[in-house]
Amino acid sequence: MVGRGELTDKAWAVIEPLLPPQQGGGRRWRDHRQVINAILWKLRTGAPWRDLPERYGPWKTAHERLRLWTKDGTWSRILDHVIVKDDAVGDLEWVVSVDSSVVRAHQHSAGARKKGDAQTKWKPSIEGERLGRSRGGLSTKIHLAVEGRGLPIRILLTPGQAGDNPQLLPLLDGIRVAHDGPGRPRCRPETVIADKAYSHPSTREAMQIRRIRFISPERDDQIARRKAKGSRGGRPPAFDAEVYKQRNVVERCFNRLKQFRDLATRYAKRAAYYQAELTIAAIVLWLR
Repeated sequence: MVGRGELTDKAWAVIEPLLPPQQGGGRRWRDHRQVINAILWKLRTGAPWRDLPERYGPWKTAHERLRLWTKDGTWSRILDHVIVKDDAVGDLEWVVSVDSSVVRAHQHSAGARKKGDAQTKWKPSIEGERLGRSRGGLSTKIHLAVEGRGLPIRILLTPGQAGDNPQLLPLLDGIRVAHDGPGRPRCRPETVIADKAYSHPSTREAMQIRRIRFISPERDDQIARRKAKGSRGGRPPAFDAEVYKQRNVVERCFNRLKQFRDLATRYAKRAAYYQAELTIAAIVLWLR
């Protein structure tokens, strides 16, 4: 019987062939499905690893499996696979909405050791682990791109104080949806919808060069500056208010991701592990 929040038989049938094979020699690996359910319990509850219920086995096993599959890219490959399979039947909508959300970092997330530091003398890594300081304390910003139905296709992390607009192009550059067969991966959306934080002339120019329709309202200061120039200010950029209404899908996706309490507050010290947890939650949303 499938427990609350655990993998369904249908979801497991998709994931199982994509997992690394049983290691040769030594003791047998604990059942993959049991371990993934343990990780999902951690994401759903936000509890410490040591509080993992006995039915999921040793907490160290689940944590080590999360670490290993983060390092070898297993989670990313699974997400890419479920997106490809969805696009193969023509359901993927290439009207992409982007936005960001700041997540408060728990005090346990600070103090990750910098690479190369000696064991006896080390300094905490803040910027390198996508942590930023502000009046609200430590925080991380999640930059998210979703397709037309609100399913995540690209996640990027920065320190909490980072701006939104500079991350738009890196966010879009990471979109690569392979075909279920031969051919190059698709990287270019038909339309990108974003709020005023992404409204900048350089951004609009970059979208025009990439032949991507860009829907974003002008900021008040940009309107005033353009009007002050008179005829030299040019025409206002095209804006489709009806299409812009679809942008709420990215906000709804953030709400769904943050139903996983381990993601609503960042507890992971390593940015790579927090990114992996977001990827696992994205896989769950695609498989529902």
